[in-house]
Amino acid sequence: MERGEFREYLQAFAAAVILAAFVITFIAQSFHVQGRSMEPTMMHGERLLVDKLSYRFADPSLGDIVVFRYPADPRRRFIKRILGLPGDELAIRGGLVYRNGRPISEAYAHGPTLGAYNAPSYGPVTVPADSYFVLGDNRRHSDDSRYPDVGFVKQEHIVGRVLMTYWPLNQMQLHNTPHPMR
Repeated sequence: MERGEFREYLQAFAAAVILAAFVITFIAQSFHVQGRSMEPTMMHGERLLVDKLSYRFADPSLGDIVVFRYPADPRRRFIKRILGLPGDELAIRGGLVYRNGRPISEAYAHGPTLGAYNAPSYGPVTVPADSYFVLGDNRRHSDDSRYPDVGFVKQEHIVGRVLMTYWPLNQMQLHNTPHPMR
């Protein structure tokens, strides 16, 4: 291999590394589902593509599935669904989540919703400014906003919105935001 050809390959490789770093930092990133908290929507071991760009221009919406930094250990990432926006009042009674006094229709939820530590109720609580109330879809196996170690998720801790499951291939799907909770 000639010196000029080697230099050309090296420049192409460097450009690819810089482009990949830019995409991962600002646009999209892959995440791995660990645990059962989002079943049946997402299963343990699946790989997700997360959009890191859209929340730079718009706020998260109800129903969005987001990846966020776990407040107790920011190196860890959690995947949950947004059920409460800043200013919303949330409560759990009779196995249902209530947002601003109205029950939320949640076809994706796995089983009834209980309060923290299987208490029959939770709240009411009001979501602070710049924060969100999140729950896993598998409520019996989810460490989420009902628990003090997670609590309300600050917007600055949200990494991005889940766009799609891409692995395994037979489980590939887009994750559109359902809006039955309006």
